[in-house]
Amino acid sequence: MAFMVKHVVGGQLKNLTGGLGGEEKPEAEKTDAAAQGMTQEEFEQYQQQLEEEKQEREANFAQKKAERATIRSHFRDKYRLPKNEMDETQIQQAGDDVVLPTELAKMIAEDNQEETHKQSVLGQLSNIQNVDIDQLKDKAQATLEDLKKQTENCSLM
Repeated sequence: MAFMVKHVVGGQLKNLTGGLGGEEKPEAEKTDAAAQGMTQEEFEQYQQQLEEEKQEREANFAQKKAERATIRSHFRDKYRLPKNEMDETQIQQAGDDVVLPTELAKMIAEDNQEETHKQSVLGQLSNIQNVDIDQLKDKAQATLEDLKKQTENCSLM
């Protein structure tokens, strides 16, 4: 409550006095360079250096964003998901400089190899649970041998 009274009365009191309190600004304000204790040339060089560092950080950031967008678009293609326009614009803004880190490129290559193996017939059979391919092969050969024996004993053939 006291805060509210002080805020309301204090603001109006300051308006009446015109702000003639202890906060007076000097007539000749110091420049930014003088305020930091530098000459004008040093200050300009400092500002230029800051600007270059800022541009370098922004370029690195854009590169990282483009790399991430490339990875996302790769997985969207892989899993047949709808494309995202924002990712494509980020890749275009970075230009042809988008290079995936080697570790990620290796991971993607391994994923592609696994994908091709899974799409093969043996890969599909190995995905079925509780199936032993060697056992299936042995059963198939045994069945074939049984059929041959039965056909040998057949009088019609």
